[in-house]
Amino acid sequence: MNIIRVAIDGPSGAGKSTLARAAAGKLGYLYVDTGAIYRTVGCYVRARGLDPGDGEAVTAALPQVSIEMTHGDDGLQHMLLNGEDVTQAIRLPEISRYASAVSAHPGVRAFLLEMQRKLARERSVIMDGRDIGTVVLPDAEVKIFLTASPEARARRRCLELEQRGTPQPYETVLREIQERDWNDTHRDTAPLRQAEDAVLLDTTELDFQASEAALLRLIRERIQA
Repeated sequence: MNIIRVAIDGPSGAGKSTLARAAAGKLGYLYVDTGAIYRTVGCYVRARGLDPGDGEAVTAALPQVSIEMTHGDDGLQHMLLNGEDVTQAIRLPEISRYASAVSAHPGVRAFLLEMQRKLARERSVIMDGRDIGTVVLPDAEVKIFLTASPEARARRRCLELEQRGTPQPYETVLREIQERDWNDTHRDTAPLRQAEDAVLLDTTELDFQASEAALLRLIRERIQA
């Protein structure tokens, strides 16, 4: 069986997780949300009361961190932190800041790199994150850079938070997205950037159905090429 690796990168709130999960379901691939893995580390750092910007302290704590990825009866990816299901906890708004901060540390990225690559060696995957096509799976068969305007991403994020019962003002969400964009693109280790051989998919003007169709079309075109 040929193993196909699809790398989807892009900024926060671009719809990577939702679209990648849907596409993986249609193609029969394993979906891997690497952002959830970093959020799990961020969740641990927050629970321990550590400064997420202190690279030495965060890296020193990693030997006490056990992360597992499972798929429940609901078909969704579940994250286990030292045996505890933190799937819901890692989606709290404040965890985004922790995830962005800890992901900038080389020690954290090295700690999680092999875990991600191992999943892609075992079966066909659609993996999304910030550096999948550039660092984690640089030789992936398909690379896509998924993006949308900050304003569109903020509107979608507000709707998502409202549906979860944790609404936030649009201005606050937009500011956080712009701050995270700056942090992700300016960090020293594995900054967010489009791989040279990645295809750009801008969903600013597309609804979910159109975005999913465009993503599936690009993947199938690259696989058959």
